[in-house]
Amino acid sequence: MNSLFTWLVLGSLAMSLALAVGSTVQAADDPQLAHMVFFKLKESTPEARQKLVAACQKYLSGHEGTVYFSVGVLAEDLNRDVNDRDFDVALHLVFANKAAHDKYQGHPRHLKFIEENRDSWSKVRVFDSYVQTK
Repeated sequence: MNSLFTWLVLGSLAMSLALAVGSTVQAADDPQLAHMVFFKLKESTPEARQKLVAACQKYLSGHEGTVYFSVGVLAEDLNRDVNDRDFDVALHLVFANKAAHDKYQGHPRHLKFIEENRDSWSKVRVFDSYVQTK
């Protein structure tokens, strides 16, 4: 009886692990989604830029389904003809899939970020794309 119980417990644990791992595996037809946001500030000062960077870190990092997060300011020293310099702060997020992106869009932390910071923006541009990781 003891060995039967052990096998049942081990079998149950193995099944639970397989289900958990299977739920995190991304289907081939469910690609990652890159969400790149470029903010132009009404006041383009170093202090205003850092304030927005801090708000992005506070409200927009650590969301479920985020594969990659970064935020930073315009690289002043890169000024070639091909560089788009019409922004102050760039936010880069990659989500596991569109469902994770959609959940993020309606999340209270994301909405709070918009509410607290939108008055400082003169323009926001969003570039969303499905990305291949291979």
